Amino acid sequence: MNNKESRLVYSTEIGRIKEPKTTSRSYEGDGILRLRRETSGRKGKGVTTISGFDLNDADLKTMAKKLKQKCSTGGTVKDGIIEIQGDHRDTLKAELEKLGHSVKLAGG
Repeated sequence: MNNKESRLVYSTEIGRIKEPKTTSRSYEGDGILRLRRETSGRKGKGVTTISGFDLNDADLKTMAKKLKQKCSTGGTVKDGIIEIQGDHRDTLKAELEKLGHSVKLAGG
């Protein structure tokens, strides 16, 4: 069959094709959590970032949820780093040490 004679035909036989979800990633840290206040790339709005967790995606999201509730604020998880809106380094340090983690304040 010539390309000029071929045409695309839609078929409902197989339904919608979904991409498989990626498996849960696991992040490896050095055992020391680093708390940092950052404003770069956020139009002057400060966030507290926490890096260095030895957790997978699901456990990291659960940890982020607990910390956000403790600070009564929002946040997210990006590439193994928890971001909490606002400057909550002291509160987060106390909470993480209570959970048994080794914590360092990084940055200025």
